[in-house]
Amino acid sequence: MTRHVVVIGGGFGGLFAVRGLRGAPVEVTLIDRAAHHLFQPLLYQVATGVLSEGQIAVPLRDLMRRHSNVESLLADVTSIDMEARTVHGERPGGGSVDVRYDDLVLAAGVRQSYFGHDEFAVDAPGMKTLADALLIRGKLFGAFEMAQTAGDPIERQRWLTFALVGAGPTGVELAGQIRELATHTLRHQFKRIDPGEARVLLFDGGDRPLASFGPRLSTKASEALTMLGVDLHMRSVVTGVDKTGLLVRDDSGATTRYEAGTVLWTAGVKAAPVADVLATASGAEQDRVGRIKVGPDLTVPGHPEVSVVGDVMSLNGLPGVAEVAMQSGYYAGRRIRAASTGKAWNKPFTYHDLGSAAYIARGNAVISVGRVHLAGKLGWAGWLGIHLMFLTNFRNRLGALVSWAITFSRESRRERAFSLQAVVPGQDLYDDPATPDPEPGAARRAV
Repeated sequence: MTRHVVVIGGGFGGLFAVRGLRGAPVEVTLIDRAAHHLFQPLLYQVATGVLSEGQIAVPLRDLMRRHSNVESLLADVTSIDMEARTVHGERPGGGSVDVRYDDLVLAAGVRQSYFGHDEFAVDAPGMKTLADALLIRGKLFGAFEMAQTAGDPIERQRWLTFALVGAGPTGVELAGQIRELATHTLRHQFKRIDPGEARVLLFDGGDRPLASFGPRLSTKASEALTMLGVDLHMRSVVTGVDKTGLLVRDDSGATTRYEAGTVLWTAGVKAAPVADVLATASGAEQDRVGRIKVGPDLTVPGHPEVSVVGDVMSLNGLPGVAEVAMQSGYYAGRRIRAASTGKAWNKPFTYHDLGSAAYIARGNAVISVGRVHLAGKLGWAGWLGIHLMFLTNFRNRLGALVSWAITFSRESRRERAFSLQAVVPGQDLYDDPATPDPEPGAARRAV
Protein backbone atom coordinates (compact mmCIF):
# COMPACT_ATOMS: atom_id res chain seq x y z
CA MET A 1 0.00 0.00 0.00
CA THR A 2 1.37 3.43 -0.98
CA ARG A 3 2.59 5.56 1.92
CA HIS A 4 0.43 8.65 2.48
CA VAL A 5 1.82 11.97 3.68
CA VAL A 6 -0.44 14.80 4.85
CA VAL A 7 1.01 18.32 4.89
CA ILE A 8 -0.97 20.98 6.80
CA GLY A 9 -0.19 24.47 5.51
CA GLY A 10 0.69 25.85 2.08
CA GLY A 11 3.28 28.41 3.19
CA PHE A 12 7.01 28.09 2.70
CA GLY A 13 7.30 25.20 5.17
CA GLY A 14 4.56 23.14 3.55
CA LEU A 15 5.63 24.00 0.03
CA PHE A 16 9.22 22.95 0.59
CA ALA A 17 8.14 19.77 2.38
CA VAL A 18 6.23 18.86 -0.78
CA ARG A 19 9.28 19.70 -2.88
CA GLY A 20 11.39 17.43 -0.72
CA LEU A 21 8.96 14.59 -1.47
CA ARG A 22 9.02 15.09 -5.22
CA GLY A 23 9.65 11.76 -6.96
CA ALA A 24 9.19 9.79 -3.74
CA PRO A 25 6.97 6.66 -3.77
CA VAL A 26 4.30 8.39 -1.67
CA GLU A 27 0.95 10.10 -2.09
CA VAL A 28 0.76 13.63 -0.66
CA THR A 29 -2.29 15.59 0.47
CA LEU A 30 -1.71 19.30 1.05
CA ILE A 31 -4.38 20.89 3.26
CA ASP A 32 -4.68 24.67 3.62
CA ARG A 33 -7.29 27.23 4.69
CA ALA A 34 -6.50 29.20 1.52
CA ALA A 35 -6.01 28.04 -2.04
CA HIS A 36 -2.79 29.98 -2.58
CA HIS A 37 0.79 30.26 -1.41
CA LEU A 38 1.43 33.73 0.01
CA PHE A 39 4.72 35.63 0.25
CA GLN A 40 3.94 37.35 3.55
CA PRO A 41 7.06 39.58 3.74
CA LEU A 42 5.61 41.77 0.97
CA LEU A 43 2.07 42.10 2.32
CA TYR A 44 2.85 45.65 3.41
CA GLN A 45 3.51 46.57 -0.24
CA VAL A 46 0.05 45.31 -1.18
CA ALA A 47 -1.38 47.39 1.68
CA THR A 48 0.42 50.55 0.49
CA GLY A 49 -0.39 50.22 -3.21
CA VAL A 50 3.00 49.14 -4.57
CA LEU A 51 2.11 45.56 -5.56
CA SER A 52 -1.10 43.76 -6.40
CA GLU A 53 -2.16 40.72 -4.43
CA GLY A 54 -1.57 38.51 -7.48
CA GLN A 55 2.11 39.44 -7.47
CA ILE A 56 2.74 37.93 -4.05
CA ALA A 57 0.29 35.01 -4.16
CA VAL A 58 0.33 31.92 -6.38
CA PRO A 59 -2.46 29.32 -6.60
CA LEU A 60 -1.37 26.11 -4.89
CA ARG A 61 -2.79 24.06 -7.74
CA ASP A 62 -0.62 25.96 -10.18
CA LEU A 63 2.47 25.30 -8.04
CA MET A 64 1.58 21.62 -7.70
CA ARG A 65 0.71 20.97 -11.35
CA ARG A 66 3.99 19.13 -11.99
CA HIS A 67 3.78 17.10 -8.79
CA SER A 68 1.71 14.16 -9.96
CA ASN A 69 1.62 12.63 -6.49
CA VAL A 70 0.15 15.72 -4.76
CA GLU A 71 -3.51 16.55 -4.09
CA SER A 72 -4.60 19.92 -2.64
CA LEU A 73 -7.60 20.32 -0.33
CA LEU A 74 -9.24 23.53 0.93
CA ALA A 75 -10.12 22.92 4.58
CA ASP A 76 -9.43 24.07 8.14
CA VAL A 77 -7.96 21.29 10.30
CA THR A 78 -9.91 21.08 13.56
CA SER A 79 -8.84 17.75 15.07
CA ILE A 80 -6.22 15.02 14.75
CA ASP A 81 -6.74 11.39 15.80
CA MET A 82 -3.23 10.18 16.62
CA GLU A 83 -4.30 6.58 17.17
CA ALA A 84 -6.20 6.30 13.90
CA ARG A 85 -3.70 8.62 12.18
CA THR A 86 -6.48 10.72 10.72
CA VAL A 87 -6.79 14.45 10.16
CA HIS A 88 -10.25 15.96 10.38
CA GLY A 89 -10.91 19.19 8.49
CA GLU A 90 -13.90 21.51 8.17
CA ARG A 91 -14.79 22.67 4.67
CA PRO A 92 -15.55 26.38 4.12
CA GLY A 93 -19.30 26.87 4.23
CA GLY A 94 -20.01 23.54 5.88
CA GLY A 95 -19.20 19.87 5.67
CA SER A 96 -16.06 18.01 6.65
CA VAL A 97 -13.27 15.89 5.26
CA ASP A 98 -11.20 13.13 6.89
CA VAL A 99 -7.74 12.25 5.58
CA ARG A 100 -5.68 9.34 6.85
CA TYR A 101 -1.89 9.66 7.03
CA ASP A 102 1.21 7.57 7.54
CA ASP A 103 3.31 10.71 7.98
CA LEU A 104 2.07 14.13 9.06
CA VAL A 105 3.86 17.46 8.51
CA LEU A 106 2.49 20.47 10.38
CA ALA A 107 3.49 23.72 8.64
CA ALA A 108 0.57 25.93 9.61
CA GLY A 109 2.54 29.06 10.52
CA VAL A 110 1.51 31.73 13.01
CA ARG A 111 -1.20 34.32 13.61
CA GLN A 112 -1.16 37.85 14.98
CA SER A 113 -0.92 38.06 18.75
CA TYR A 114 -2.50 40.86 20.77
CA PHE A 115 -0.91 39.67 24.03
CA GLY A 116 -4.21 38.73 25.61
CA HIS A 117 -6.17 41.68 24.23
CA ASP A 118 -7.87 40.16 21.19
CA GLU A 119 -10.51 42.89 21.41
CA PHE A 120 -7.91 45.26 19.92
CA ALA A 121 -8.18 43.42 16.58
CA VAL A 122 -11.40 45.19 15.57
CA ASP A 123 -9.78 48.64 15.63
CA ALA A 124 -6.12 47.67 15.11
CA PRO A 125 -5.89 44.99 12.40
CA GLY A 126 -2.74 42.94 11.97
CA MET A 127 -1.27 41.83 8.67
CA LYS A 128 -0.92 38.10 8.08
CA THR A 129 -3.29 37.41 5.18
CA LEU A 130 -4.33 38.97 1.87
CA ALA A 131 -7.63 39.99 3.45
CA ASP A 132 -5.67 41.84 6.15
CA ALA A 133 -3.56 43.68 3.58
CA LEU A 134 -6.60 44.74 1.55
CA LEU A 135 -8.38 45.89 4.69
CA ILE A 136 -5.35 47.98 5.66
CA ARG A 137 -5.14 49.41 2.13
CA GLY A 138 -8.69 50.66 2.57
CA LYS A 139 -7.88 52.14 5.96
CA LEU A 140 -4.74 53.93 4.69
CA PHE A 141 -6.08 55.44 1.48
CA GLY A 142 -9.51 55.94 3.02
CA ALA A 143 -7.98 58.00 5.84
CA PHE A 144 -6.71 60.60 3.36
CA GLU A 145 -10.13 60.73 1.70
CA MET A 146 -11.79 61.23 5.08
CA ALA A 147 -9.35 64.00 5.94
CA GLN A 148 -10.17 65.70 2.63
CA THR A 149 -13.85 66.05 3.59
CA ALA A 150 -13.40 66.75 7.32
CA GLY A 151 -14.61 70.23 8.23
CA ASP A 152 -13.12 70.23 11.71
CA PRO A 153 -9.30 70.73 11.87
CA ILE A 154 -9.05 68.40 14.88
CA GLU A 155 -10.89 65.63 13.02
CA ARG A 156 -8.74 66.24 9.95
CA GLN A 157 -5.55 65.85 11.97
CA ARG A 158 -6.86 62.67 13.54
CA TRP A 159 -7.44 61.14 10.11
CA LEU A 160 -3.93 62.18 9.11
CA THR A 161 -2.41 60.41 12.11
CA PHE A 162 -1.32 56.78 11.70
CA ALA A 163 -0.24 54.75 14.72
CA LEU A 164 1.68 51.48 14.35
CA VAL A 165 2.27 49.09 17.23
CA GLY A 166 5.47 47.06 16.92
CA ALA A 167 8.87 48.15 15.54
CA GLY A 168 9.96 44.88 13.99
CA PRO A 169 10.45 44.57 10.22
CA THR A 170 6.73 44.83 9.38
CA GLY A 171 6.18 47.91 11.55
CA VAL A 172 9.29 49.66 10.26
CA GLU A 173 8.46 48.86 6.64
CA LEU A 174 4.87 50.05 6.99
CA ALA A 175 5.92 53.24 8.76
CA GLY A 176 8.38 54.11 6.03
CA GLN A 177 5.89 53.34 3.27
CA ILE A 178 3.12 55.46 4.80
CA ARG A 179 5.45 58.46 5.02
CA GLU A 180 6.59 57.92 1.42
CA LEU A 181 2.98 57.60 0.34
CA ALA A 182 2.12 60.89 2.03
CA THR A 183 5.16 62.91 0.96
CA HIS A 184 5.60 61.60 -2.58
CA THR A 185 2.73 59.66 -4.15
CA LEU A 186 -0.16 61.76 -2.80
CA ARG A 187 1.50 65.13 -2.28
CA HIS A 188 -0.12 66.87 -5.32
CA GLN A 189 -3.36 64.89 -5.49
CA PHE A 190 -5.50 66.65 -2.87
CA LYS A 191 -6.82 70.22 -2.93
CA ARG A 192 -8.03 70.68 0.64
CA ILE A 193 -5.29 68.93 2.60
CA ASP A 194 -1.55 68.54 2.50
CA PRO A 195 -0.85 64.77 2.73
CA GLY A 196 2.69 65.61 3.80
CA GLU A 197 1.26 66.70 7.17
CA ALA A 198 0.43 63.07 7.93
CA ARG A 199 1.95 61.90 11.22
CA VAL A 200 3.24 58.35 11.58
CA LEU A 201 3.72 57.18 15.17
CA LEU A 202 5.68 53.97 15.80
CA PHE A 203 5.34 52.37 19.25
CA ASP A 204 7.36 49.51 20.70
CA GLY A 205 8.14 48.18 24.15
CA GLY A 206 11.81 47.69 23.30
CA ASP A 207 14.70 50.13 23.24
CA ARG A 208 14.99 50.53 19.47
CA PRO A 209 13.44 49.51 16.14
CA LEU A 210 14.70 46.37 14.38
CA ALA A 211 16.45 45.26 17.57
CA SER A 212 17.05 41.77 16.14
CA PHE A 213 19.32 43.27 13.45
CA GLY A 214 21.91 44.38 16.00
CA PRO A 215 22.84 47.81 17.41
CA ARG A 216 24.54 49.21 14.30
CA LEU A 217 21.72 48.49 11.82
CA SER A 218 19.09 49.36 14.40
CA THR A 219 20.68 52.78 14.82
CA LYS A 220 20.78 53.22 11.03
CA ALA A 221 17.10 52.32 10.86
CA SER A 222 16.25 54.81 13.63
CA GLU A 223 18.09 57.59 11.83
CA ALA A 224 16.43 56.79 8.50
CA LEU A 225 12.94 56.66 10.02
CA THR A 226 13.49 59.95 11.82
CA MET A 227 14.63 61.60 8.59
CA LEU A 228 11.46 60.34 6.92
CA GLY A 229 9.40 62.01 9.62
CA VAL A 230 8.35 58.95 11.63
CA ASP A 231 7.86 59.67 15.35
CA LEU A 232 9.54 56.87 17.32
CA HIS A 233 8.07 56.00 20.72
CA MET A 234 10.26 53.29 22.20
CA ARG A 235 9.81 51.71 25.64
CA SER A 236 6.09 52.25 25.16
CA VAL A 237 3.34 49.70 25.81
CA VAL A 238 -0.11 50.05 24.26
CA THR A 239 -2.80 49.47 26.90
CA GLY A 240 -5.94 50.39 24.98
CA VAL A 241 -7.21 50.82 21.42
CA ASP A 242 -10.47 52.17 20.05
CA LYS A 243 -11.75 53.59 16.77
CA THR A 244 -10.31 57.07 17.43
CA GLY A 245 -6.91 56.32 18.94
CA LEU A 246 -4.91 54.44 21.56
CA LEU A 247 -3.60 54.60 25.11
CA VAL A 248 0.14 54.19 25.66
CA ARG A 249 2.12 53.67 28.87
CA ASP A 250 5.74 54.87 28.73
CA ASP A 251 8.72 53.61 30.75
CA SER A 252 7.99 56.11 33.54
CA GLY A 253 4.56 54.57 34.06
CA ALA A 254 2.66 57.57 32.67
CA THR A 255 -0.24 56.86 30.32
CA THR A 256 -0.91 59.12 27.32
CA ARG A 257 -3.74 59.06 24.80
CA TYR A 258 -2.95 59.59 21.13
CA GLU A 259 -5.73 60.45 18.71
CA ALA A 260 -5.30 58.48 15.47
CA GLY A 261 -7.66 57.67 12.64
CA THR A 262 -5.70 54.52 11.78
CA VAL A 263 -4.11 52.09 14.24
CA LEU A 264 -2.25 49.07 12.87
CA TRP A 265 -0.90 46.15 14.90
CA THR A 266 2.46 44.72 13.83
CA ALA A 267 3.68 43.34 17.17
CA GLY A 268 3.71 39.74 18.32
CA VAL A 269 2.77 36.36 16.89
CA LYS A 270 1.22 33.19 18.22
CA ALA A 271 1.00 29.71 16.77
CA ALA A 272 -1.94 28.82 14.54
CA PRO A 273 -4.84 27.16 16.42
CA VAL A 274 -4.01 23.79 14.86
CA ALA A 275 -0.84 23.74 16.99
CA ASP A 276 -3.06 23.49 20.08
CA VAL A 277 -4.98 20.71 18.34
CA LEU A 278 -1.78 18.74 17.76
CA ALA A 279 -0.48 19.41 21.27
CA THR A 280 -3.71 18.16 22.83
CA ALA A 281 -3.79 15.06 20.65
CA SER A 282 -0.10 14.13 21.02
CA GLY A 283 0.89 15.53 24.40
CA ALA A 284 3.52 17.69 22.70
CA GLU A 285 5.05 20.52 24.69
CA GLN A 286 4.49 24.11 23.52
CA ASP A 287 6.48 27.28 24.09
CA ARG A 288 5.05 30.54 25.44
CA VAL A 289 3.49 31.51 22.08
CA GLY A 290 2.09 28.06 21.38
CA ARG A 291 4.71 26.69 18.99
CA ILE A 292 5.38 22.94 19.15
CA LYS A 293 8.70 21.87 20.67
CA VAL A 294 10.40 19.32 18.43
CA GLY A 295 13.48 17.11 18.51
CA PRO A 296 16.64 17.48 16.38
CA ASP A 297 14.92 15.64 13.50
CA LEU A 298 11.90 18.02 13.71
CA THR A 299 9.55 15.29 14.95
CA VAL A 300 7.28 15.43 17.98
CA PRO A 301 8.82 13.43 20.86
CA GLY A 302 7.13 10.02 21.02
CA HIS A 303 5.60 10.46 17.55
CA PRO A 304 8.24 9.93 14.84
CA GLU A 305 5.50 10.00 12.22
CA VAL A 306 4.71 13.68 12.99
CA SER A 307 7.01 16.51 11.87
CA VAL A 308 6.56 20.19 12.69
CA VAL A 309 8.29 22.81 10.52
CA GLY A 310 8.49 26.55 9.92
CA ASP A 311 7.06 29.26 12.16
CA VAL A 312 4.96 26.83 14.18
CA MET A 313 7.98 24.80 15.34
CA SER A 314 10.09 25.63 18.40
CA LEU A 315 13.72 24.51 18.19
CA ASN A 316 16.86 26.15 19.59
CA GLY A 317 15.36 29.63 19.46
CA LEU A 318 15.21 29.69 15.65
CA PRO A 319 13.40 32.79 14.34
CA GLY A 320 10.09 32.70 12.50
CA VAL A 321 11.42 33.70 9.09
CA ALA A 322 10.98 32.35 5.57
CA GLU A 323 14.46 30.78 5.43
CA VAL A 324 13.79 28.64 8.50
CA ALA A 325 10.47 27.51 7.03
CA MET A 326 11.99 26.60 3.68
CA GLN A 327 14.94 24.71 5.10
CA SER A 328 12.97 22.86 7.78
CA GLY A 329 10.20 21.96 5.34
CA TYR A 330 12.66 20.58 2.80
CA TYR A 331 14.48 18.65 5.53
CA ALA A 332 11.24 17.02 6.71
CA GLY A 333 10.31 16.10 3.16
CA ARG A 334 13.71 14.54 2.49
CA ARG A 335 13.64 12.62 5.77
CA ILE A 336 10.22 11.14 4.96
CA ARG A 337 11.37 10.40 1.43
CA ALA A 338 14.35 8.45 2.76
CA ALA A 339 12.12 6.48 5.12
CA SER A 340 9.72 5.65 2.27
CA THR A 341 12.56 4.02 0.33
CA GLY A 342 13.97 2.16 3.32
CA LYS A 343 17.05 4.35 3.73
CA ALA A 344 18.43 5.28 7.13
CA TRP A 345 18.33 8.97 8.06
CA ASN A 346 20.39 10.05 11.04
CA LYS A 347 21.12 13.68 10.18
CA PRO A 348 19.75 16.27 12.60
CA PHE A 349 18.32 19.46 11.17
CA THR A 350 20.91 22.21 10.72
CA TYR A 351 19.84 25.75 9.89
CA HIS A 352 22.00 27.87 7.59
CA ASP A 353 21.32 31.55 8.25
CA LEU A 354 20.82 33.41 4.99
CA GLY A 355 20.35 36.76 6.70
CA SER A 356 17.55 39.25 7.28
CA ALA A 357 16.49 42.37 5.44
CA ALA A 358 14.07 45.24 6.02
CA TYR A 359 12.96 47.96 3.60
CA ILE A 360 12.78 51.46 5.09
CA ALA A 361 12.31 53.80 2.13
CA ARG A 362 13.15 54.14 -1.52
CA GLY A 363 16.89 53.65 -1.82
CA ASN A 364 17.24 52.75 1.85
CA ALA A 365 17.13 49.31 3.49
CA VAL A 366 19.09 47.31 6.03
CA ILE A 367 20.38 43.80 5.50
CA SER A 368 22.24 41.43 7.80
CA VAL A 369 23.90 38.31 6.37
CA GLY A 370 26.35 36.73 8.79
CA ARG A 371 29.08 39.26 9.41
CA VAL A 372 27.93 41.40 6.50
CA HIS A 373 25.78 44.35 7.58
CA LEU A 374 24.60 46.77 4.92
CA ALA A 375 22.47 49.90 5.09
CA GLY A 376 21.36 52.63 2.71
CA LYS A 377 21.60 52.03 -1.05
CA LEU A 378 23.75 48.89 -0.72
CA GLY A 379 21.23 47.46 1.72
CA TRP A 380 18.42 48.37 -0.66
CA ALA A 381 20.11 46.56 -3.55
CA GLY A 382 20.54 43.51 -1.35
CA TRP A 383 16.91 43.70 -0.28
CA LEU A 384 15.76 43.75 -3.92
CA GLY A 385 17.87 40.70 -4.77
CA ILE A 386 16.71 38.67 -1.77
CA HIS A 387 13.02 39.33 -2.35
CA LEU A 388 13.19 38.67 -6.07
CA MET A 389 14.90 35.36 -5.30
CA PHE A 390 12.25 34.31 -2.78
CA LEU A 391 9.19 35.20 -4.89
CA THR A 392 7.76 31.89 -5.97
CA ASN A 393 7.72 31.92 -9.79
CA PHE A 394 8.97 33.83 -12.81
CA ARG A 395 5.69 35.68 -13.39
CA ASN A 396 5.67 37.04 -9.86
CA ARG A 397 9.32 38.10 -10.05
CA LEU A 398 8.81 39.91 -13.35
CA GLY A 399 5.60 41.57 -12.16
CA ALA A 400 7.19 42.77 -8.93
CA LEU A 401 10.24 44.08 -10.77
CA VAL A 402 8.07 46.10 -13.19
CA SER A 403 5.94 47.49 -10.35
CA TRP A 404 9.00 48.44 -8.33
CA ALA A 405 10.54 50.19 -11.34
CA ILE A 406 7.38 52.27 -11.86
CA THR A 407 6.94 53.07 -8.19
CA PHE A 408 10.55 53.97 -7.46
CA SER A 409 11.14 56.00 -10.63
CA ARG A 410 7.79 57.82 -11.03
CA GLU A 411 6.50 58.03 -7.45
CA SER A 412 3.39 56.24 -8.68
CA ARG A 413 1.44 53.46 -7.00
CA ARG A 414 -1.03 51.79 -9.33
CA GLU A 415 -2.59 49.36 -6.85
CA ARG A 416 -4.74 51.79 -4.89
CA ALA A 417 -8.25 50.39 -5.34
CA PHE A 418 -10.12 49.72 -2.12
CA SER A 419 -13.66 49.07 -0.96
CA LEU A 420 -15.50 50.60 1.97
CA GLN A 421 -17.17 47.21 2.44
CA ALA A 422 -14.02 45.81 3.99
CA VAL A 423 -13.44 42.29 5.22
CA VAL A 424 -13.62 41.97 9.01
CA PRO A 425 -10.33 40.74 10.51
CA GLY A 426 -10.64 37.03 11.19
CA GLN A 427 -13.96 36.63 9.37
CA ASP A 428 -14.04 33.76 6.91
CA LEU A 429 -14.88 34.47 3.29
CA TYR A 430 -17.57 31.79 3.40
CA ASP A 431 -19.20 32.88 6.67
CA ASP A 432 -22.97 33.18 6.62
CA PRO A 433 -23.80 36.83 5.83
CA ALA A 434 -26.43 36.64 8.55
CA THR A 435 -23.77 35.99 11.19
CA PRO A 436 -23.51 39.05 13.50
CA ASP A 437 -20.40 41.20 13.21
CA PRO A 438 -17.91 41.21 16.11
CA GLU A 439 -19.02 44.80 16.61
CA PRO A 440 -22.03 46.58 15.06
CA GLY A 441 -21.02 48.10 11.74
CA ALA A 442 -17.55 46.52 11.80
CA ALA A 443 -17.97 44.91 8.39
CA ARG A 444 -18.59 48.28 6.84
CA ARG A 445 -15.86 50.23 8.58
CA ALA A 446 -12.82 50.37 6.31
CA VAL A 447 -11.43 53.67 7.55
